[in-house]
Amino acid sequence: QVQLVESGGGLVQPGGSLRLSCTVSGSNFSFYTMGWYRQGPGNQREWVAGITSGGIADQISSVKGRFTVSRSNAKNMVYLQMNSLKPEDTAVYYCNAPLPGSRIRNYWAWGQGTQVTVSS
Repeated sequence: QVQLVESGGGLVQPGGSLRLSCTVSGSNFSFYTMGWYRQGPGNQREWVAGITSGGIADQISSVKGRFTVSRSNAKNMVYLQMNSLKPEDTAVYYCNAPLPGSRIRNYWAWGQGTQVTVSS
């Protein structure tokens, strides 16, 4: 049974930074591409950024230059460094491993997520 535990969220002012962490247990973590997702108020969950097992990263255009995804295969962890945060980044953030060719379907059940609130 794979477990996903996200942490690092909080309340931050616009322009601020947060670093999210996700710990993955119960899997051969290093083999999987990992993704960060978010679900804002009244919105569907969306893929935000991802990183392959080899460390190749990608992000949606609205966060490029602000968010950086990284991973530690030794620690079974994936990170999301978020800088220059905007109110529209407010959401619950989740991690998961997307199925090949998909950014919607995932291998594992969702964790509890971590709330990020950007507000003055």
